Amino acid sequence: MTWYLNDNVFTENDIPDDVLGFVYCITNLKTSRKYIGKKIFFNTIKRPPLKGKKRKRITKVNSDWQKYYGSNEVLKEELLVGDESDYKREILYLCKNKTEMAYLETKEQFNRGVLLSDDYYNSWISAKITSRGLDGLKV
Repeated sequence: MTWYLNDNVFTENDIPDDVLGFVYCITNLKTSRKYIGKKIFFNTIKRPPLKGKKRKRITKVNSDWQKYYGSNEVLKEELLVGDESDYKREILYLCKNKTEMAYLETKEQFNRGVLLSDDYYNSWISAKITSRGLDGLKV
């Protein structure tokens, strides 16, 4: 159940403060089939305001990223009957916001031709992306 970034083990302690999530590749080591996706590190929860205060409190909580193996149904079914050690989970990009995540995931999917090859679990690509939030990627 390990994530890798540049062939190094990646843990919660390695998450930079300015990063929201990541784009990843999961590879079935037996079949070489892959899945490209994105995941956030933390969810935000709105809590009621403290006594005497008017604003709701926002709390960051860990998502399930450490145990996550993608949203693809075929991949999830394989994991139920297979072994987690048969899969490698690699972080391709660390992203500062959801727009970066969506852009880089979609770009990676198109660059790899995931819909045109049986080498990928991906069966659809969906993204709604604006240029706002992409300042860190602009050339």
